[in-house]
Amino acid sequence: MEHLNTVIVVAYLAGMLAFGWWGKSRTKNVSDYLVAGRRLGPVFYTGTMAAVVLGGASTVGGVGLGYTYGISGMWLVVAIGAGVLLLSLLFASTLQKLKIYTVSQMLTLRYGVRSTQVSSIVMLAYTLMLCATSTGAYATIFVVLFGWERWAAIAVGGAVVLVYSTIGGMWSITLADMVQFIIKTVGVFALMLPFTLNAAGGLDGIRERVGAEFFSLTGIGAQSIITYFVVYTLGLLIGQDIWQRVFTARTPLIAQWGGTAAGIYCILYGVAGAVIGMAASVVLPAVASKDDVYADVAINILPVGLGGLVLAAAVAAMMSTASGALIAAATVARTDVVPFVTGWVRGRGTAAPAEAEGNPEHLVAQNRAWVLGLGLVAIGLAIAVQDVVAALTISYDILVGGLLVSILGGLTWKRGTGFGAALSMAAGTVVTLGTMAFLEITAEQQYDGIYANEPIYFGLLASAVAYIAGSLLTPRTDDVVMRAWEDRVAGRWTDTDAETAPVA
Repeated sequence: MEHLNTVIVVAYLAGMLAFGWWGKSRTKNVSDYLVAGRRLGPVFYTGTMAAVVLGGASTVGGVGLGYTYGISGMWLVVAIGAGVLLLSLLFASTLQKLKIYTVSQMLTLRYGVRSTQVSSIVMLAYTLMLCATSTGAYATIFVVLFGWERWAAIAVGGAVVLVYSTIGGMWSITLADMVQFIIKTVGVFALMLPFTLNAAGGLDGIRERVGAEFFSLTGIGAQSIITYFVVYTLGLLIGQDIWQRVFTARTPLIAQWGGTAAGIYCILYGVAGAVIGMAASVVLPAVASKDDVYADVAINILPVGLGGLVLAAAVAAMMSTASGALIAAATVARTDVVPFVTGWVRGRGTAAPAEAEGNPEHLVAQNRAWVLGLGLVAIGLAIAVQDVVAALTISYDILVGGLLVSILGGLTWKRGTGFGAALSMAAGTVVTLGTMAFLEITAEQQYDGIYANEPIYFGLLASAVAYIAGSLLTPRTDDVVMRAWEDRVAGRWTDTDAETAPVA
């Protein structure tokens, strides 16, 4: 019986591989492989959107924050939910109508200039580092269960994600995410929450044995709460891994309201995780690291078997984020980065990817090769680099400080121009990195510059000023470009058009 938890997790991993083969049967062309044929209904869309944003940081990390800070530990996941809500209510409908694959394609369509494709390099770095950190997180579960070395845990967990993502693309990832969504829902809401609350004597029992600050919404500190909203809420608005899920929706209405439901679910998930952590602090007061709380609850509070399901839920959370980031990285690399770099080297600009040319199966095979190659790179980074979080933080800072203004400006301000967007990205990136370097040099503790909030704040300010000034000082975007953009935004662009026409 003591090995039942391990058996359940192994069975779950085997099931994920099976979904890879199932997804392959539904993958006939590039649209199927990259965006699940743009055919997801409300149930699948809501589940897969919630699954991709609720990773190990939200699940294992959220419980750990609740263990340390009480109910205010919910703010990290609440900030993620707020990002999903804002994206869904304000922009998802428009994005779904564009019939594109990447954020960089949106910028090229909106501004009509290829210089904005430099954003794809930042997006590739962000998605690759996100995949590496999620892959590295497997070690926290597999080391406990199997007693493996960290590198072996990362290699095995990463291989599972790599296999099912490579074989079936977004269809396999969607099918796996739905199972992962169900497992996480059952594991957190139906098992961990009631079992830990019961063991702690309910909320009254917790209140009797902890300080009042554990029930304070600001106990974690105002600065931390602001950081969560600046980094995660704003980052979610423009992340390729999130946009690519928006592109999978069958209709604009599904993208809008299915995403809204996912955002609300995320907020409830965050509250549940914090309460679980609070209860665990009473029942298991001597846990050495907050990152170990989740696994300790599964092993020491839940009955054997149910604990295995909860551990599988943690693995599911990490795999959802890793697989989403992996296919996003591959999509950006093949669709944007390679044409941009190749065109720049040749000195004649970049050409839009002609996805409609050639044999569809051959094009799918090319995308599979990119997923496989970048997946191996991500696994290697997770094993070799002990602090990939620092690299991810830098990518996140540039993403928000450098790209946010030009992306959201293009969606909301018609007067924005390509020159303004390019100037905005350059100014925001330079100021973000410059501020980070300055704080790193002058900081007393290592990495203070990397993990500080000031680089994002100054980067956003510089980016906004440059965007507005650059746009107002240059002629309006060409009428032909704007008409093509407005046709897409109005939905006068079919799936066939999207597959056969260039993006600008």
